[in-house]
Amino acid sequence: MRIVDIREMTASIASPIANAYIDFSKMTCSVVAVITDVLRNGKPVIGYGFNSNGRYGAGGLLRERFLPRIQEAAPETLVTDAGDNLDPFKIWSTLMTNEKPGGHGERSVAVGTIDMAVWDAVAKIEDRPLYRVLADRYRGGVADDKVWVYAAGGYYYPGKDLGALQDEMKSYVDRGYHVVKMKIGAAPLDEDLRRIDAVLEVVGEGARLCVDANGRFDAATALAYGKALKPYGLFWYEEAGDPLDYAIQAELAEHYDGSLATGENLFSHQDAQNLIRYGGMRPDRDFLQFDCALSYGLVEYLRTLEVLAERGWSSRRVVPHGGHQMSLNIAAGLHLGGNESYPDVFRPFCGFADGIRVENGYVGLPDAPGIGFETKAELFAVMRQLAD
Repeated sequence: MRIVDIREMTASIASPIANAYIDFSKMTCSVVAVITDVLRNGKPVIGYGFNSNGRYGAGGLLRERFLPRIQEAAPETLVTDAGDNLDPFKIWSTLMTNEKPGGHGERSVAVGTIDMAVWDAVAKIEDRPLYRVLADRYRGGVADDKVWVYAAGGYYYPGKDLGALQDEMKSYVDRGYHVVKMKIGAAPLDEDLRRIDAVLEVVGEGARLCVDANGRFDAATALAYGKALKPYGLFWYEEAGDPLDYAIQAELAEHYDGSLATGENLFSHQDAQNLIRYGGMRPDRDFLQFDCALSYGLVEYLRTLEVLAERGWSSRRVVPHGGHQMSLNIAAGLHLGGNESYPDVFRPFCGFADGIRVENGYVGLPDAPGIGFETKAELFAVMRQLAD
């Protein structure tokens, strides 16, 4: 078998929402299709991938650097020794040929997007859902049949008052979510506290609310928010400072005894190792949010999970950023603690399979081969453009 073509395009996920650091008015993502010569029902098996929100599409890197390496490689170097499927690890090594260590940046996004498409194809060639493939390979054949998810929203939006914020959060609760997340940091502390109070009127208690500063704060502001947030007993306080400023994270952990969360903007197992070494993260209460689609893909993510295990972290403390079906499959197949969910933003790349409801904070997975993109009609309508 062989890869016969790889195609990419840039899709818009623009919207007027904003967090504490950026707005999404010009946000894009890359979509990739890996086309193989394996036939199912008379059609070639195609693996699809895309990068998570928050990092722009990586079309230039894909076209000029990474896709040519796959296209120029001898086909037999990209498949298993038996020649019956793609080998994600060999493909990853080919992608990273002539790449210096360090300086991960947007390079990790391009590789992660291709890697997602490769794993989708691998599972389709096996004619099984990806999470089942992962459970068989790495968890003794045992997969979770449902995954805990939380509803991420609460963005700043022009003209969005407290009533609109409450209506949004109530809609998540009504749709079966037990925990919701809102943005903080783009308003003064006293205003953010009023926003938090308004949300708590809807969800009922701090243990059902996460807050996310998106790396906006310096140390003094992070601590000031931590002091003000402590009485609420929140589910977690997320990404207070710059993701690479481990000193801020460590100092915050010394003063804030509730749960902290970070990691969505760290892109390698070395980054994860440094966070654990120097960021003061506590394996009994904190959460790690590394995003497979932004951090060199699942091949690298497996290395990250190994690093965490070696340093005493349970995989159940890992709750990936991204809110997409790839992270959902990883969570179910590799026994992670849950997954982010975007019920209303970043369409059509948000959300899970059509017809599967969130029940008491958990969502199931479809029994479709691969990642399951074909079970989400709005998303697959975009992806299939690459197959035409």
